[in-house]
Amino acid sequence: MSGDAHVVRPDRSQLRWDMIDLEALLADDHRVRIVWSFAESLDLSELYAAIKSREGEPGRPAADPMVLLALWLYATVEGVGSARELDRLAERDLAYRWLAGGVPVNYHGLADFRVDHVALLDRLLTESVTALVAEGLVSLTEISVDGTKVRASASKGSFKTEATLARIAAAVGLRIAALKAELTDDPQAGSRRRQAARQRAAREVQSRAAAARATLDKLRAEKQQRAKSHSKDEANKSEPKASLSDAEARSMRFADGAVHPAYNAQIAAASREGIIVAVEITDRRNDAGLAEPMVANLVERYGKTPARLLVDTNYATSEDIEALARHPAGPVLVFAPPPGERDDVQPATLAKRAKARALEGDIIKAWRARMASSDGQAIYRSRKLIERINGHCKNHGFGFIAVRGRVKAKAVALLHALANNLMAAHRLRSKPA
Repeated sequence: MSGDAHVVRPDRSQLRWDMIDLEALLADDHRVRIVWSFAESLDLSELYAAIKSREGEPGRPAADPMVLLALWLYATVEGVGSARELDRLAERDLAYRWLAGGVPVNYHGLADFRVDHVALLDRLLTESVTALVAEGLVSLTEISVDGTKVRASASKGSFKTEATLARIAAAVGLRIAALKAELTDDPQAGSRRRQAARQRAAREVQSRAAAARATLDKLRAEKQQRAKSHSKDEANKSEPKASLSDAEARSMRFADGAVHPAYNAQIAAASREGIIVAVEITDRRNDAGLAEPMVANLVERYGKTPARLLVDTNYATSEDIEALARHPAGPVLVFAPPPGERDDVQPATLAKRAKARALEGDIIKAWRARMASSDGQAIYRSRKLIERINGHCKNHGFGFIAVRGRVKAKAVALLHALANNLMAAHRLRSKPA
């Protein structure tokens, strides 16, 4: 053979016009199509009504809200929680490009859209679950509730005491006064835009410090209340602190023993079907006493109480169990294991315990008998299925919330609930009759 091999070499400097058929490139059974079909079924009229750009009038057309919602839902299904990453994927990844369909998006608009429509996302969760109930795919007769802790976007070092926050607030106040005086006395001292940016940054720090001090007031009130019944425990605790980054986040102990800034996400689900029916974000370190508020949430959403409520030990107090059994919207049977009790105690202690049991009301006695029966234990075993839902959400990015504040954190939680439900609903519909 003579001469070099005759090959086509890459020429990356050559400009080309590519003809791309997104519809043909995407597989017919790709799950992004499930997300788009779900988005098309939603009532998004209030989002379209809020758009100021109108046909026949001046103004740049807005990005389709349905596309923005679908992008976030699919990103949540895929475990993507960053607006910047979603922006990149909408340009480079086939599934995201198909979903966007040429609609221009940017990370700032995506980030704002995610947290600006909490009420809408909450309504969509209720409506989508109601539709599944109407189809006969989901029953609200038995609801499991569980709290799971999710890390907040704050560091341990951001937590400050009252004295430190006061010093920061004073320093920022002096900084703002100095910047205003500089603009007044010497208008040419640097760019006005740069000066204005510095003032905005200082005001933001001032606002966050004020929010943290308000949180400290709340923590001190809780400490005083708890000291009435646990004075020794509270006396041994250090001075309350609040985060300067996210004032609503709390230091919480996780299952592995580590302490992180976090929120306590309350999830109610029809665990047998794998459908989340309600979600709430709290700053509570434990779940005790949250059973009644969750049932009230369910009644507000669906107009009725569940017949059975499956919760962990101590989630529902004795007062909760009695109140739920007499709920005006319908009686609720609570299934929760009684707290463990030691048997290797003095006879006097056993006698005192037996006397306390005898004085309990009929509802509490019925609850204890229910949980001691084989039927009650069989019903309660289905509660473990909610752990699978929590694990699924954690594996898809819900273990860490990148936004700050309970309202924004709830928006993220609602997106995870909707994403979980649309895939679970597809699985339920695909099952043979």
